[in-house]
Amino acid sequence: MSRSERKWDHIRYALETGQKRLTAFDDIQFIHQSLPNINVSDVSIHQKIGGLSFSSPIFINAMTGGGGDKTYSLNKQLAMVAGEAGLAIAVGSQMSALKDKSERYTYEVVRKENPSGVLIANLGSEATPDLAKAAIEMIEANALQIHLNVIQELAMPEGDREFSGALSRIEKIVKEVNVPVIVKEVGFGMCKETVESLSSVGVSVVDVGGFGGTNFAEIENKRSDKSKAFFNQWGIPTAISISEAAHASMPLTIIGSGGFSSSIDIAKGLALGASAVGFAGYFLKILVEEGIDALQEEISSIHHGLKIIMTSLGAKSILDLQSAPLIISGQMHHWLTQRGIDTKTYSQRTIK
Repeated sequence: MSRSERKWDHIRYALETGQKRLTAFDDIQFIHQSLPNINVSDVSIHQKIGGLSFSSPIFINAMTGGGGDKTYSLNKQLAMVAGEAGLAIAVGSQMSALKDKSERYTYEVVRKENPSGVLIANLGSEATPDLAKAAIEMIEANALQIHLNVIQELAMPEGDREFSGALSRIEKIVKEVNVPVIVKEVGFGMCKETVESLSSVGVSVVDVGGFGGTNFAEIENKRSDKSKAFFNQWGIPTAISISEAAHASMPLTIIGSGGFSSSIDIAKGLALGASAVGFAGYFLKILVEEGIDALQEEISSIHHGLKIIMTSLGAKSILDLQSAPLIISGQMHHWLTQRGIDTKTYSQRTIK
């Protein structure tokens, strides 16, 4: 099977498998504030990450590219939505276009359709600094994602089996490129030890890519004659992964992704310690099944809902929201307790 065909397989199976609400966000509840003492008009959702300014804490996360006209069309439409809504957007892995120049147009369209937007390039941890620079140049990117997808590769019939040296390669890229570098998981979450390792080599932004969204192990198992079904439930739920990252001994900026689908999910992710959240599968499904207008309407609705929730909590900014008191129960409480993270740090704080 060609790389282009595999890219489209991933999109097709992502839409088919969907999201199963295993993010652990249901284990979180905000403590109600009867006297929030602010107005909706007081709330700002502007945010800064890695030296970049954003009008929203939401961005369109990496999905596709390198799959010919089909992925070109998807990226074109996503870029149009991003430009209209003022969202940052990441492209899928650009390695296919670096190996085959005929696929460049499937990525370059994002900059053509969104000439003044914040664009994020994307490569795997096997990349070299020269490849990273080429990926950035290809779409005139404002930042670079380096994705970690060990479980996907192990489940993939034609996937990689060698993963040594990834951390040192990431360190070289961080030192040599001139844009912020975001290290991203693809749906299996990051533990605090991983975050600490990345921080130790100069990484300042991580996207935890938690379990609960698009499941690439399940997708690869559907593509394989010899399923590795033991990976279908493998990973750290998104909410838990954000908290793990927030409690690393070497803190850094956190992006939450993996199964976000509503304003309340976003509010909870930000309150746990994320500075931004990425949407992929949820937006893709709306775009493919209902079209651009429906996706734009949904993004507007999500923004409005987030401001309403922040008003109810008395949070005028994302920074305020990160101090909102909340209760953690169920699986998430048990996990964090076992990992030595005191959930009372969330329940006994206040917005000042």
